[in-house]
Amino acid sequence: MYTIRINFEEKGLEPVTLNNIAADQSLLEVCLDNQIELHHNCGAVCACSTCHIYIDKGADFLEELNDREEDFIDRAVNPRINSRLGCQCVLQEGSGIIEITLPDQTQFLGE
Repeated sequence: MYTIRINFEEKGLEPVTLNNIAADQSLLEVCLDNQIELHHNCGAVCACSTCHIYIDKGADFLEELNDREEDFIDRAVNPRINSRLGCQCVLQEGSGIIEITLPDQTQFLGE
């Protein structure tokens, strides 16, 4: 089971800590299941960059970055070395602490 701390770039939103999060789901799914807004215009099939997030801690607990995801990260707003797509960050078996930052979601339209 994982503990996931979510920080927000959007003004006025306080960090959220989620406990007892099971493996085999994406960080996008975790956010949506916990009523945390994370856009996903392509429906979570790695065909856009709206679920772009920053992995601040715990990247080793996630499925590895693949070439397709890397191509879409290059199209994201303000990509960084720790950028990933939430739909592709699947929690691996195990447990640990993951810390992520969500870009300001008000800059996107759609889902």
